[in-house]
This record gives sequence, C-alpha cells and structure tokens, in this order.
Amino acid sequence: MEYKGMPLNWEEYYYKGFQNVSEANGLNLTDEEISVATDILKSYNPRNSGRENELAPEVIFADATSCWSKKPDIEKLINDFFDGLTLDACVFDYSTGLINECKSKGMRVACLTDLPNGMPDSLFRNAITELEPLFDLYVSSQICGYRKPNARGLEYIADQFGIAVSELLFVGDEKKDELTAENAACNFTYISEYIGR
Repeated sequence: MEYKGMPLNWEEYYYKGFQNVSEANGLNLTDEEISVATDILKSYNPRNSGRENELAPEVIFADATSCWSKKPDIEKLINDFFDGLTLDACVFDYSTGLINECKSKGMRVACLTDLPNGMPDSLFRNAITELEPLFDLYVSSQICGYRKPNARGLEYIADQFGIAVSELLFVGDEKKDELTAENAACNFTYISEYIGR
C-alpha cells in the first residue's frame, strides 16, 4: 500500500496539515504559530531524528501545538491535520493475490508497518480494510512500541507465531526494512525480487 504522490518523508506537508487545523477550527493561527508547530513535529520525524521508539500521536501533537493559546480537542486536531494532507491510499494490485498465494502454500502472513509520524493506528488501518482480514497478524509501530530498523517488530511477530525469528522471511521495499531483518537475524528479500519468484 502507498499514499499516492507522498514521498517517504512527509515533513514538507506538515505546514499544510497545521494550516488545515487552523482553518477547520477557526483558530486564525499566525504563520509563526504554524511554523513553530511544524518545526516541533519535524523534530519527532524518525527519518530525521533516527528515533526508534514509538510515541502516541497525542503526545507528539500536544507538544507540537504547546505554544498555541487555543486549539481543538487533541483527537480532532490530529484528524484535521491528516485530513489537510488529502491522503489517497492505494493498495497495490498484486497484494491480495500474493497474500492468498502465500497462505495457500501454508505460510502465515504478518504485516509490519511503521506508521507515518504522529498518525494514529486506526487511521492507517482504515486505508487497508481490504487487506487486514487477510493477515494472520497485523503489527504497527504503535502495537509493538518500536520502529524499524529496530528488531522488536519482527521479534513480536515471531513471539506471536511461536517460532524463532530466524524462521521469518521479511519482505520489504526500502533499505530500513533490510536493516531491520539484519538486526533481527532473519531472512530478507525486496518485494520486487519476491514478486519475480
């Protein structure tokens, strides 16, 4: 799954998200107030900070907007922020068939995903409603408490499946996925290579 048109690092869209919070709630925030919130949110961005521990969206956004004199309820604030990004989730055409093929061969299939910085797990899951029922296990960075390349997500999956981590094959699409597999000492392949098998 991907969000169409979105890069791996979303920080250039943070200002737009906070602008939407201001407009949706009639806050009339100044450019400076939005810029300060944007900079704080950027400081939490794992692609810049290297942060591997996951934090609750409420903690991140409460800090980012701590300088605002007025703001909506934190859940509304977060929803309005991500609404402002106009995200368009797209499930890859091959996904369902590939999962079903793996399961027909007796494999168990788990999903391990890092959530975008500050995104609630429920919001991400809404984007994969057609896929989630196919997984034997869904694990996000909020569920296991850590982000890739920390090995904890893969260890969590192995624990849930009652197997050694070394028995897992992690299929990913970027370098941090490969590093995660290395840190967990399990097998890895890029999705482009796996589909070609």
